[in-house]
Amino acid sequence: MPHFPAPLESRLPGVGTTIFTVMSRLAQECGAINLSQGFPDFNAEDLLFERVAHWMRAGHNQYAPMAGCLPLREAVAAKVETLYGTRYDVESEITITAGATQALFTAVTACVRPGDEVIVFEPVYDSYIPAIELAGGTPVRLQLAAPDYRPDWAAVAAAITPRTRMIMINTPHNPTATIWTRADLDRLAALTRNTGIVVVADEVYEHIVFDGATHASCAAHPELADRSFVVSSFGKTYHITGWKVGTIVAPRELMTEFRKVHQFNVFTVNTPVQLALADYMADASRHLGLAAFYQAKRDFFRDALAGSRFELLPSRGTYFQLARYTAISDLGDVAFCQYLTREVGVAAIPVSAFFADSRDDRIVRFCFAKNEATLAAACERLLRV
Repeated sequence: MPHFPAPLESRLPGVGTTIFTVMSRLAQECGAINLSQGFPDFNAEDLLFERVAHWMRAGHNQYAPMAGCLPLREAVAAKVETLYGTRYDVESEITITAGATQALFTAVTACVRPGDEVIVFEPVYDSYIPAIELAGGTPVRLQLAAPDYRPDWAAVAAAITPRTRMIMINTPHNPTATIWTRADLDRLAALTRNTGIVVVADEVYEHIVFDGATHASCAAHPELADRSFVVSSFGKTYHITGWKVGTIVAPRELMTEFRKVHQFNVFTVNTPVQLALADYMADASRHLGLAAFYQAKRDFFRDALAGSRFELLPSRGTYFQLARYTAISDLGDVAFCQYLTREVGVAAIPVSAFFADSRDDRIVRFCFAKNEATLAAACERLLRV
């Protein structure tokens, strides 16, 4: 048996299996309804699958251009210009990625150097910090406080130093289901003005904003668009998270650096799926109707839990619902999620998992991107708690 000559020093010594994998595995073991991990339990339209098959049969099965298939980049450019008023050049400012997580990782890798500081907002999606640390950067964590989870702009201003290279934002926000406003973007623009700070805007839930609100995109803010990578996800938009296809737009100078990394850590994304997505995007109602589609699910889930002992926090975007359970249990949120999964038969995510210090506000996250029958069955169980 081979023997490794010396212990391998981990680049990420504090990283283990993610809470999403842990809870989904526990849900499977216990036969629980999985409202933990953020993915739908329903399919996209058959037409999308038919278009993939069409391009496969037509022989488009070899490498796509490194930046992505031109028809898809053109479709992305048209959508962004229509929604946000900014025209990105299809040749130099739009890249198709292997999901949003790869886009985020590559943007960090392209820009962050050892000693640089990167501001993030907790609760924070779990891929941000490892990307920063692998690049040699130092994460600077600013906490968003329950129940409103609003950014403290005085704290942001105080956190910016000459070493600040990047600020990573996420709106609509996972896991809190909050959204940033145009006023928030104005504050961010003011704080980064006349600096070399790059913004990474994780906007994968851009089309899932509720109650008539408008998504405030960095792509729609001229000053921020000039310094931002804006990331989106076809998986979130078209219910195909397992396909792992995303897109990133940025000004030419930033995208040039992004592609230097992208060509070596991914090179390109599978061709027939890109061409199928380009066809599918021709009907804008498919992404414009997403807010109403998920708002109906949100309302169904909230109405079904109205008689429960959970305190439901506002859900203004994404397909997540936070719930405080202090009227039910004194358990910490990790233990409470284990109890829910094992004893009640519904899996959720503890929000403390999104904080470096495991801050525990006794709040859990449910995903309502499910069929109504799934949600009804889950709520029936939760009402008994």
